[in-house]
Amino acid sequence: MSEGPDDIESLRRLVGDQAAVIERLQKRVDELESQLRQALGEVARFRRRGELKRPEGEKKSPGRPKGHKAEYRPVPEAVDRQEAVPLEGCPHCGGTVGHVRECVQYIEEIPPSKPVTVKVTTYCGVCEACGPVRSQHPWQTSTATGAAGTQLGPRAQAIAVSLIHRTGLTIRRACRVLRDLWGLALSPGGLTQLLERVSQRMNDWHEQVLEAIRTSAAVHVDETGWYVGTSGWWLWVFTTPTNTLYVIDRSRGSEVVRRTLGDQFDGMLVSDCLGSYDSLDYRQHKCISHHLKALKEHEQAVISRGEKPGDLLLWKLHLQDVIETWKRRTEMTEDQFASKVAQLRRGVENLLNRAPPSNEEARFRNRLAKQKDRLLGCLEEPAAEPTNNRAERDLRPAVISRKLSCGNKTETGKTAWETLRSLVTTAIKQGRDPLAEIAQRLTLKTAP
Repeated sequence: MSEGPDDIESLRRLVGDQAAVIERLQKRVDELESQLRQALGEVARFRRRGELKRPEGEKKSPGRPKGHKAEYRPVPEAVDRQEAVPLEGCPHCGGTVGHVRECVQYIEEIPPSKPVTVKVTTYCGVCEACGPVRSQHPWQTSTATGAAGTQLGPRAQAIAVSLIHRTGLTIRRACRVLRDLWGLALSPGGLTQLLERVSQRMNDWHEQVLEAIRTSAAVHVDETGWYVGTSGWWLWVFTTPTNTLYVIDRSRGSEVVRRTLGDQFDGMLVSDCLGSYDSLDYRQHKCISHHLKALKEHEQAVISRGEKPGDLLLWKLHLQDVIETWKRRTEMTEDQFASKVAQLRRGVENLLNRAPPSNEEARFRNRLAKQKDRLLGCLEEPAAEPTNNRAERDLRPAVISRKLSCGNKTETGKTAWETLRSLVTTAIKQGRDPLAEIAQRLTLKTAP
């Protein structure tokens, strides 16, 4: 029995309705799967990925190894006061106590503190020889009076800077700490303006750090995204073992490096393989850790296809040998070191001239061929480390700051941030107290 037009149309409507139901259900399934992935991600966020975990037999036992030197709080070098608590009777029943002996403790406590407020009266006049002069107090950081006459002293301002750029607090949390610990009332806007004023007083010190970077034998550089009111900015770090300079710029191009280091820079530039660095005519070394990371990805791709990563294994051993040679440089004579470097150079040439058996190995070979002249730079300059870990370590605290506060809101705040963070980080590297250094520079100079 043949179906009429009405039956066919009815079937078409039924199929259309079912397709709509299927589409709606599929969207719901996709939505629930997305929520499930997100929930699983929240649970596993702070867990180490499975491939990074050590096997049970290789895990280090908790605590220090047997025979290690004991660690405990040492006896203080100075005791401010001594107090004795006699035991004249049992504290519970009042009975007689025998065999009494001393039990000595040293307790370090922070007493409640409040800021010292000093009303400073200075005088101004006219010297017959020098003209207008004014007396100064060592706690003065400004000569402003009137509405701006109530100020924080140099140490209080330095503590505020340290809370943000050394401890890593946000502006609002720093205000809370200043209020809770010392009773200093300061609004987030007031603290922001204070940081800007302090940074302007540090220009001479900042110029010294910049000059030290420019005259260094090797400089490690890296960059990461930043915000100055909006995205699209970049935070650069230029670092050595004793100095660190942060630069925030709209560009991720080579002109930032050129503008920072100058045309006369003759040290070794250590970086990752970002293309912005390739156009610079400085002596360069490329981070070996980045090469090894890329090699691991290619290696996993080769193994997943059931192939053997022959050439990749040779490259891995060769790059690891470069790192080991750099570490053992001081243990080798000049002739031994020169011979080893020549051997490593020949190894690079041989590996580049080989015909890789797979596309993955060919891609890695091409990556290193592009950086051929920058593979062994760390062996040419002792101050250049084989990896760029130094720059990445200096970027890590800044990345945490970015996550907490989303960078800066204004370009004035940006300038203050890069100046103060550079100086605090540099002072710590040099074993100097950034708090004392900043406070000293904030104090008005004493009149001759």
